[in-house]
Amino acid sequence: MKRKILPYNPNLKELAKKLRQNMTYSEVKLWNVLKDGKMMEYDFDRQRPIGNYIVDFYCKDLMLALEVDGITHDDEKVIQKDEIRQEELEGMGVSFLRFNALDVVNDFDNVLRSIEGWIMDYEDKNGISEFVLKRRAERK
Repeated sequence: MKRKILPYNPNLKELAKKLRQNMTYSEVKLWNVLKDGKMMEYDFDRQRPIGNYIVDFYCKDLMLALEVDGITHDDEKVIQKDEIRQEELEGMGVSFLRFNALDVVNDFDNVLRSIEGWIMDYEDKNGISEFVLKRRAERK
């Protein structure tokens, strides 16, 4: 399976860098299990520009964005912006999993199970990339 290259606004690179330097506790907690292929050998990026937006975490091989929504996402205007943003990115082929920041902190095992379950469903439908298969074989 070949990775699909998604365009991004290069003007967002600096903001993404700042966001990586100022991650919330819940984002750091999730990042610690996503980085370095720890999540089923898949590579995730943090604060990844895609199109005209930045997603919290993104896996190119799965075309999966993970979003950690804190209290600011309870505001009606933010909810509407999130919906528009998600629709646009889904139009580019990106799938989304959204988690409440408090769930990441207080119900972490279920958050991880949700991500793993999504990945297993994806692999059942689409197969597993050669890169991931190779990494899994190397770790055994």
